[in-house]
Amino acid sequence: MIDNKKMCEILGAMAEKVQEQKDFLTELDNEIGDGDHGINLARGFAAVKEKMPSFADKDVGAILKVTGMTLVSTVGGASGPLYGTAFMKAGMACKGMAEIGGKEFLAAFSAAVAGIKQRGKSEEGEKTMLDALCPAERALTEALGGGADLKEALGKAVDAAEEGLVHTKDIIATKGRASYLGERSLGHQDPGATSSLLLLQVFEATL
Repeated sequence: MIDNKKMCEILGAMAEKVQEQKDFLTELDNEIGDGDHGINLARGFAAVKEKMPSFADKDVGAILKVTGMTLVSTVGGASGPLYGTAFMKAGMACKGMAEIGGKEFLAAFSAAVAGIKQRGKSEEGEKTMLDALCPAERALTEALGGGADLKEALGKAVDAAEEGLVHTKDIIATKGRASYLGERSLGHQDPGATSSLLLLQVFEATL
């Protein structure tokens, strides 16, 4: 089960991972985007980490909601609204919950993915973060439906997200700044799908 203490631990680990991978994410974004993905995301999660002392008396849903609002207000480019929406939608799905298990996590994850699709007006196959998150959602659904516990199911989700990330190299971007490159976007790994995989890996490792 994930309670507010565990959720804070996970968010703190996410902030550390993003900071650690900031230059790598920015390097990927330099190739097909604005070149600021790592910098912006690190700034956003650093702001979330600063707010964590105020999370002690909040339920899981409220923590996720504040995280989303903080990312929207501090992360520039497209990734701020998209990641912010994802966390806020997940927070709404967990509203009032002191702790969550596999069923609740799946509902929150699905709400986050749906929120990203709606906010970005995008679908899987367009060389975006959804190319990691949609396969992860399917793997999570299948694993939990088959009786796996949350950590095991997240392991399957991470594997699926990694496969989806690799596949972004074979896709021509049709959304965002990378779409301006057309066929020249082929062969490049999508930075948003990369950061999505990193966050999922942290979630699984910290659980």
